[in-house]
Amino acid sequence: MLTNMRAWGRLRASIHRRETAMTQEAPQDVESVLTPEVKAMIGVAGEVVESWGTVDVEYLRRFTQAVMDPDPRYWDEEFAKSTHYGAIIVPPIMVSYMTQRIRPDAEDAITKAFEENPMSDGIGSVRRPGELPEIPTHLVRTLNAGNEIEIYQYPNIGDVIFFQNRYHDIRERVGRDGKAFLIITREITYTNQDKALLCITRQSSIRR
Repeated sequence: MLTNMRAWGRLRASIHRRETAMTQEAPQDVESVLTPEVKAMIGVAGEVVESWGTVDVEYLRRFTQAVMDPDPRYWDEEFAKSTHYGAIIVPPIMVSYMTQRIRPDAEDAITKAFEENPMSDGIGSVRRPGELPEIPTHLVRTLNAGNEIEIYQYPNIGDVIFFQNRYHDIRERVGRDGKAFLIITREITYTNQDKALLCITRQSSIRR
């Protein structure tokens, strides 16, 4: 796990150097897309949402098998007791997938999206609990610009997960074609029932 995180850090640094080489801040003769309305979105947060259910052993088993991480701290109780943590722990990133859990009797967001628009892609047009308002811009093309995670503590079996979305940062850059575009960074903060901070994930996207 640690090796993978180091590799991810090197990858992020490589991406940052490449992005820096390919872009620059908008000069005065380029029409800015970082309008006052767009700037006002920085720091805007959604409501705090409680994920349905709790962190449970079966979901943990399925997740660790899916990501092919056989770390005994995630499943071997005897081994886990001998570690610093004293009990089974949960991969920090797993909580980010728990935000998609819904009550069995709740309306499915993807089904609703297709009912409202049969041409929906089933992803971008889906509105989920705690979603942020749209950025007021005419730029519609979206590209992934990277992901990162800050880990504060491991979740535990039985934890109830809460999450909150927020616009962390919005920056303007100019591409090789001379046109300005936006780099939008959203973050999600994850806490447990005791309001203890578990992790923060950030996802950056390019709008052009």
